[in-house]
Amino acid sequence: MSKYTIRFLFLLFIIGCKSENTLYDIVIKNGIIYDGTGDKSYEGNIGIKGDKIAYLGNNNLNGKKIINADGKAVSPGFINMLSWGYNSLLKDGRSLSDLKQGVTLEVFGEGTSPGPKGIPGKKEYISFSKSMDSLVNKGVSTNIASFIGAATLRINTIGYENRLATNHELDEMRISVEKAMKEGALGIGSSLIYAPGDYADTNELIELSKVASKYGGMYISHMRNEDNKVLEALEELIQISREANIPSEIYHLKASRKANWHLLDSIIKRVEIARKNGLKITADMYTYNASSTGLTGVIPTWVQEGGHRAWINRMKKPKQRKKLINDIRKELNQQPPSGILMVGFKKDSMSNIYLGKTIEEAAKMRNQTPENAIIDLIIEDDSRIQCIYFSMSEENIRKKIQIPWLSFCSDAGSYSDITKDFKTHPRAFGSFARVLGKYSRDEKLISLEEAIRKLSGFPAKNLGLRKRGFLKKGYYADIVIFDPLKISDKATFNEPLQYADGVNHVFVNGEQVIENGNHTGKFPGKFVKGRGTEIN
Repeated sequence: MSKYTIRFLFLLFIIGCKSENTLYDIVIKNGIIYDGTGDKSYEGNIGIKGDKIAYLGNNNLNGKKIINADGKAVSPGFINMLSWGYNSLLKDGRSLSDLKQGVTLEVFGEGTSPGPKGIPGKKEYISFSKSMDSLVNKGVSTNIASFIGAATLRINTIGYENRLATNHELDEMRISVEKAMKEGALGIGSSLIYAPGDYADTNELIELSKVASKYGGMYISHMRNEDNKVLEALEELIQISREANIPSEIYHLKASRKANWHLLDSIIKRVEIARKNGLKITADMYTYNASSTGLTGVIPTWVQEGGHRAWINRMKKPKQRKKLINDIRKELNQQPPSGILMVGFKKDSMSNIYLGKTIEEAAKMRNQTPENAIIDLIIEDDSRIQCIYFSMSEENIRKKIQIPWLSFCSDAGSYSDITKDFKTHPRAFGSFARVLGKYSRDEKLISLEEAIRKLSGFPAKNLGLRKRGFLKKGYYADIVIFDPLKISDKATFNEPLQYADGVNHVFVNGEQVIENGNHTGKFPGKFVKGRGTEIN
């Protein structure tokens, strides 16, 4: 056999190794693959069969449908560590504000969760899993997952009373936690600046977290304070993590209000000491210098005991009102009324007058002090009134984005009909695209590989998700194709209802839900369950 024949046969062998006869459902070719680990990207092809990734590499692939990524980034779908999308997705499951940023998993459960409702064994009881399944059955384009809300457990068992749980009530809550963990909950989620969540003491949270820990869960918390007592609140989270032997995460890490911005360095240092001592402490954030919550952000929780109607009635009583005015005034000394923007009302009559106005502007319109205006606005609208609080430092945002143990969230609903006239925080439409565009590409704070790791593989690993968060053979095909040069957030505080740019294609469980920037009408989202389903 001549040397030319040998070379020819060798060439045929190499060509044969570079092609396959397998027919894939979908082939993504010529993409720059970012696998979610943070490792260097590489050019390659992906073959999808059913709901899984069946091939990654450089071979030429055959597919029923072939998508030419044409040098664009191909990454795992992104994880929204704090979504308020459950109710908005029940109305419209397309989830466009998140999908158009590459989000393929919405995680619920900050303080309150879709379930459970009631107490196990009682007639009106609705399980955690049934609540989650109801959204999947209705049809949702993203995957969904949830923590059990610590406040939800309290409401089910104690109601809105401001007191410690009895031993019997603690036992009932433990039973609810165990049942929900076995059904797929990710752990315990608390929100400790709101009633009735903040009525729970540290011991109650430790006891509930101990049960979640047995089933591989996490404790995740909007800490008891985010401003002048934030370090004390952090110590509580660390104590819960240590005593319950549970990984713990800080919801939307921040040092709020200007006088406290300098405390962020101390927070970071304290978390890193805890991590070196063996505790698994992490955090998430949204990428804006303003938060959003109700006017409850400047109202103490003592006035809210007993639930909404009791709260409204209490504010009308002269003695309680006088005390409340003093308490609100103390809050406004740290958070000026000019920095509180009202964006959500229950009544159209209120919205027509005050939507988009600050508390300072509304108080002047009403010829009232800001404290009195806040109380009367709530009474008149019969709601907490959704607001945006401009209270954080842009410098701190840049600092947080570079922390390796931090992931991202929207802390918002997921919206698909932007023809409706409503206001919201721009984070609902831009928090994730902003990481990739503004902070990675434009400001070069972190590499694109690191940005994608923090959006996908890192939170998936933290949550203990099976076969999610990475581009690997055998993993679920939750995949995003986007243009790194074009991806950007468009939403602003004045015009928040603007979808992000730059995401071309999105796949959830192997089905294409975004094609060339448009929704495909598919709803393949699943209830993604925690590790408790595997533990007897």
